[in-house]
Amino acid sequence: MTKKKIVLASKSPRRKELLKQIGLNFTVDISEIDERRFSHSSPLNLVKNLAKAKARIISKKHKDAIIIAADTLVVLNKEIIGKPKSKRDAMQMLKKLNGKTHLVITGFTILDSKKEITEIVKTKVKFKKMTKKEIDDYVKTGEPLDKAGGYGIQGKGAIFIEGIKGDFFNVVGLPIYALSKALERSGVDVSSYWL
Repeated sequence: MTKKKIVLASKSPRRKELLKQIGLNFTVDISEIDERRFSHSSPLNLVKNLAKAKARIISKKHKDAIIIAADTLVVLNKEIIGKPKSKRDAMQMLKKLNGKTHLVITGFTILDSKKEITEIVKTKVKFKKMTKKEIDDYVKTGEPLDKAGGYGIQGKGAIFIEGIKGDFFNVVGLPIYALSKALERSGVDVSSYWL
């Protein structure tokens, strides 16, 4: 299999780290789309449609490349918990998630000139019962402010995670196993990038 140019259509530092972790060489081209026009969709349709839209926009600029785009949501009882806009917002989110199990849903699209693959991966995350002090102290670190749901499982927020059911990397922002299998179906031999 040939090594095709790979373009990540995301500004997420976590997604960049995960692709580097599995040894892919890639460039980043951020797709700017108005996510509000998708906001009336169900969570599953929302992540799927946003991933497709991001990939299609970037594919117009990179004709002979494989485009990877993704969108991740945190969902509690059908309510989408987005990224906090402020420290106060982060505190409210963490209070909602406190002691409960929520769903992290990622939709990703792999797009090249021949085919488009879109998949959705779901992971259940159970939060421990946090004290008010723990929430306050965590928000003061600044870590929650750029993350869906207001926490980072790969950072300090890990101490609040009682358990997960599903793909850990999905909670970080990209379901690596499902993505690597989909890349193989797109003609990308991931392990060839290690050589």
